[in-house]
Amino acid sequence: MRRVIFRSCLAFALGLVTMIPEAQAQNAKGASGLPLPRFVSLKARRVNLRIGPSTDYAAAWMYTRAGLPVEITQEYENWRKIRDADGTEGWVNQSLLSGERMAVAAPWMRSRGEDVYVNLRRDRQPNATITARLEPGVIFRIRECNGDWCRAEAGGIEGWVAQSEIWGAYPGEAFK
Repeated sequence: MRRVIFRSCLAFALGLVTMIPEAQAQNAKGASGLPLPRFVSLKARRVNLRIGPSTDYAAAWMYTRAGLPVEITQEYENWRKIRDADGTEGWVNQSLLSGERMAVAAPWMRSRGEDVYVNLRRDRQPNATITARLEPGVIFRIRECNGDWCRAEAGGIEGWVAQSEIWGAYPGEAFK
């Protein structure tokens, strides 16, 4: 009887230990006190992506578009390690980033070579009227998400886009 109880307790404890890193990853906070990872956008029109967290490190890339959504994955002092929709990673100064939420329409569909669009709809329903058709790779503003749909504005047209068809909000993420 003791062996059964001990084994059950040991299995339960091991289960908790394996769950702790996953829970920490979901609730991780950076040095800023903000969650990691998180989406932001580029504030400046020209942003150097550096190989390390300082101007002493070489610039590996230069972004030339303000509003590009990026994901912050790490923080070090006033530097943020970011990843873009293509998976490119590097470090930028926090002063070049904005909390404004932007998204990219289905960047994974860009290379298919077929007529594929992400539909901006009047309401949060798959059969709602289409107000605009966004080509993969189009960048647009997202105002809120409910976990399934995001209220978006693209080229002066507002509507709702399926959260599963964008890069710039996590699956199931809700915010206003």
